[in-house]
Amino acid sequence: MDKTSKDLLNLIQSNFPIESKPYLKIANELDITEKQVIDIIKDLKDKRYIKRIGGIFDLRKLGYYSTLCAIKVPIDRITEVAKLINCNNGVTHNYIRNHLYNMWFTVIAPSVEDIRAFLNEIKIKTGIKDIIELPVVKLFKINVVFNIKE
Repeated sequence: MDKTSKDLLNLIQSNFPIESKPYLKIANELDITEKQVIDIIKDLKDKRYIKRIGGIFDLRKLGYYSTLCAIKVPIDRITEVAKLINCNNGVTHNYIRNHLYNMWFTVIAPSVEDIRAFLNEIKIKTGIKDIIELPVVKLFKINVVFNIKE
């Protein structure tokens, strides 16, 4: 990775500009063009150095509810069940674990009732009744910034 890409990654992790032309501001700070910033970010996304660029909001303050769920999925049905779960726009993560409850996912919705309705829909559509809901008891927010060195 070249120095400009590393500098860009270091900058956007903790100091992404909130303004109408954020890529232009980044370009000015790095002494490159706005198009170069956009091209570098696209390339870094394509290479999976960047997963997403976006805000993080306190869902509770916005009136939303989120929870971590775990479900026992037969190995031969992993893809089928994952597709069903992932079709809900409120699902933010879905991953496989080496555990009796082998599929874990997080879901966000406007209310607890909406979450329960979604989980009930999963039970009905898959026939899998064993889903654990693990709501947040105490929130820990860890801010991680990776210092990309030359």
